Amino acid sequence: MSGGHRRKDEPTSPSQPHQHHHPVANGGGGGGGALRASLWSKALRSDSSWEDKDEFLDVIYWFRQIIAVILGVIWGIVPLKGFVGIAIFCLINAGVLYLYFSSFQQIDEEEYGGTWELTKEGFMTSFALFLVVWIIFYTAIHYD
Repeated sequence: MSGGHRRKDEPTSPSQPHQHHHPVANGGGGGGGALRASLWSKALRSDSSWEDKDEFLDVIYWFRQIIAVILGVIWGIVPLKGFVGIAIFCLINAGVLYLYFSSFQQIDEEEYGGTWELTKEGFMTSFALFLVVWIIFYTAIHYD
């Protein structure tokens, strides 16, 4: 048994507690890749139904991180500075995700705690990531 994976036909010993793995959070093992691929294909289709609320929140979270990296690189190359760059990032990040869940996915925001809960899901993490990427690219390209 290599890599810490138990085959399906092996019994679980009492000394090994049963572990639950989240298919998106954990990067490997078994059929996680197929499940992850279907999750992203579901996220990119407008007619998707989300039985598991956590799956949809994961999609919102990761879309936000992708937006943060892209905008951080663009802001560093352009070069944008100061409050204007931060304000534009906040507007784009919140606006794009709001349009995604309200117009594209057409979900009922109240099932997820309201529009504000979905709008702030993963926002601070993406803001920190955006700042790091922005600073790195700006410094590497424009600092003498």
